[in-house]
Amino acid sequence: MDLPDIVSREAWIEARKALLALEKAFDLERDRLTEARRRLPLVRLDKAYVFDGPSGEVSLGDLFAGRRQLIVYHLMFEPTRATACKHCSCIMDNIAGCLVHLAARDTAFAAVSRAPIAKIEAFRRRMKWAFPWVSSHRSDFNYDFHVTLDPTKGSTEYNYRPFAFRGELPGLSAFLRDRDGEGVLHSYSTYMRGLDMLLPMYHLLDRTPLGRQETRASSMAAGEASWIRLHDSYERGGPAGCACGT
Repeated sequence: MDLPDIVSREAWIEARKALLALEKAFDLERDRLTEARRRLPLVRLDKAYVFDGPSGEVSLGDLFAGRRQLIVYHLMFEPTRATACKHCSCIMDNIAGCLVHLAARDTAFAAVSRAPIAKIEAFRRRMKWAFPWVSSHRSDFNYDFHVTLDPTKGSTEYNYRPFAFRGELPGLSAFLRDRDGEGVLHSYSTYMRGLDMLLPMYHLLDRTPLGRQETRASSMAAGEASWIRLHDSYERGGPAGCACGT
């Protein structure tokens, strides 16, 4: 790729000020988008979702852990595989360190995958992750939130449009407790490039001259992020192929 021009410090300052104006405009537009996202209407869930956890069955309500809000990451882990998707695993590496702070804002976090809980626990120990992670293997949760596509289950849309695919896909959903603490409301779900904001590693690279060193700007576009590996596989040169079954 071509590198930028090399200029004097004075010329660089002028160019930086021009870019700063663009960054400020983007920040203001992002603030407006954030407010619009926060004001999305809510949908009351009429289905009782039950998951398998390391100590037995848990409900969606249990995942709130007594808090008002819950963020769920739909982590791709196909039931027949031994490991989760390396791209989803990379996302979890990126956000795992910040999750401890969510409780200060009355918010819980959990990952949900379709793999059996025994496989989830084995992989969680390998990755040294501590966040709650449960199995939806015996639940409709993945199908209802369109992160496992299967026409026989009525799940054929991804990112709010028909998607010709069968299998596991990534996403993130947010939920709110009713004021009486009894019901659960669905507030937000995002997929595909909507997950880019979860990846501070990319946003750090975006501030360098070489950037993401991928052809497309979208996060982890198909074929663009083959360099990503499970975090314990870089030094030992493990396989770079995706373990997500897609």
